[in-house]
Amino acid sequence: MSFSSRVIVAFAAVYLIWGSTYLAIRFTIETLPMFLSAGFRFLLAGAALYAFARFKKNEKAPDKKHWGPAFISGGFLLFGGNGCVVWAEKYVPSGLAALFIALVPLWMVLFEWWWHKTQRPSIGVFFGIGLGFFGVWLLMAPDFLHLGSHSIHLGGALLLLIASLSWSIGSVYSRKANLPKSPFLSTAMQMIGGGVLLILMGLLQGEWGQCHLMNFSVKSLGALLYLVIFGSILAFTAYLWLLKNVGVSLTSTYAFVNPVVAIFLGWAFAGEKLDAQTAIAAFFVLVAVIVITVYHKDYGKDHQLTK
Repeated sequence: MSFSSRVIVAFAAVYLIWGSTYLAIRFTIETLPMFLSAGFRFLLAGAALYAFARFKKNEKAPDKKHWGPAFISGGFLLFGGNGCVVWAEKYVPSGLAALFIALVPLWMVLFEWWWHKTQRPSIGVFFGIGLGFFGVWLLMAPDFLHLGSHSIHLGGALLLLIASLSWSIGSVYSRKANLPKSPFLSTAMQMIGGGVLLILMGLLQGEWGQCHLMNFSVKSLGALLYLVIFGSILAFTAYLWLLKNVGVSLTSTYAFVNPVVAIFLGWAFAGEKLDAQTAIAAFFVLVAVIVITVYHKDYGKDHQLTK
């Protein structure tokens, strides 16, 4: 396969697979316990990546001191980030969930500035942040200018805001954390850490008592398998390859393509409604992400694991 063909295939994986994971999450939690299924997803994917790094890439075994930061990072990224997304999708359409998570670049710029004392964001970045906040307000506002019978579950919306905040904190923390230099090994350890925490949460919530195989639908089990193999392993491998071969700027365009894919798939396959107010809000959120991408490109270097 030629280099250009590999680029096309890799972008297709990052754009389409990561954009489809929100719908796959919705199908998974229709009959599977939400925290246990999410934890199982990342534990399996993390174990597979860990084995790949250790035995295929011949990476050195991580030190014990690496596991603490991996659990902290995985906790924010996967337990707080992905866990809240999974929980929110009990109440909020998958397309709207993707729009809220598209705000991650906004939070990351602010956290980088405040936490790591980086250079003050430019006027263009602040403009993008303002557009993003306006888009979120539109998503949550009840029937703005009579643009449609718009309503959103406030509890689900708050969970998604927490998810984007937690994901951003974990991403900023992971950039300076004492983790292995190998991206495969580092990511695997964070997946394992986050997966373990999600499973513990599921057990504390009594989800083990809901694990009756006869109640699990084929659609939910297939969606979970899709998330493990395609969402957590193949698409992330494609993401790492793109970062190395085409650079951060082009690769980071997934941030404003994924929500469009998620909204379309939710409308096409899950009957999710898309009214005028949601469409306008989506426009402002996506423009905000594009503006922030143009004026502040460093955020694309962070791992994107909740997909």
